[in-house]
Amino acid sequence: MTHRLRVHYFQHIQDEGLGSPAAWLARHDAVITTSEFFRLQRGEDVCAVAGQQRGPEAIVLPRHDEVDLLIIMGGEMSVNDEDKYPWLISEKRWIRRYIELGKPAVGLCLGAQLIASSLGAKVQKNTLKEVGWWPIQARRMEHRVGQDELFEFPQTLTALCWHEDTYALPEGAIGLAENDACPQQAFQYGARVLGFQFHPESTPQSLQLFLADSGYQDLGASPDSHRFIQTPAQIAHAGARDFEAGNALLERALDFVMRNLDEKG
Repeated sequence: MTHRLRVHYFQHIQDEGLGSPAAWLARHDAVITTSEFFRLQRGEDVCAVAGQQRGPEAIVLPRHDEVDLLIIMGGEMSVNDEDKYPWLISEKRWIRRYIELGKPAVGLCLGAQLIASSLGAKVQKNTLKEVGWWPIQARRMEHRVGQDELFEFPQTLTALCWHEDTYALPEGAIGLAENDACPQQAFQYGARVLGFQFHPESTPQSLQLFLADSGYQDLGASPDSHRFIQTPAQIAHAGARDFEAGNALLERALDFVMRNLDEKG
């Protein structure tokens, strides 16, 4: 790469930032830009791609050739809420084209669902809501994705989970991880795209934001539906070391998608 690494991230929650990847990006001297979808009002559409005519308040999506790495963050909305958030249509269209160009992307929680949806997979309510620190297991598999190496998911990882939707695997994708609450916790699409249903990017600071912004109303209609929902006190009890395994996993994921780019592109 003859220029500085150009990283763009899609942000859906105000003040969330990048979380733990910020340190990885600093080490790589990355130029960071963002599309702040949270600034759009409900019912307002995202605007244009750079270079197209737009209004003064528009959020401008970059040209695909201006981005070397895409990171798609989480959010409170569903990927299916296109009536409420019509900009989701533009966002998913942009993601699909970006992936079709063979460029690296990592999706986190809503971000993973956006990747799946953009590739034509169904996203729907999961049987159980999952909120808190829960163990996630690697799927046992012997095959590869075509000729592409599979990302190595640890045998067991305890990570922060915070979702009620789940995705079906896009055609051609491989599921990498699962747990008792949700059968789809991570997937790989080709050599350069990874999605994580949980929050490996979380830090003590971002966790405080989650706890402050998220309500606990209507989290389940029966005791069984509460089975994977921890209390705010249980979630906040996590120490700094509890974030390390997820953060390290995400750094390996960023290395993985960028390494494959260097090797193949």
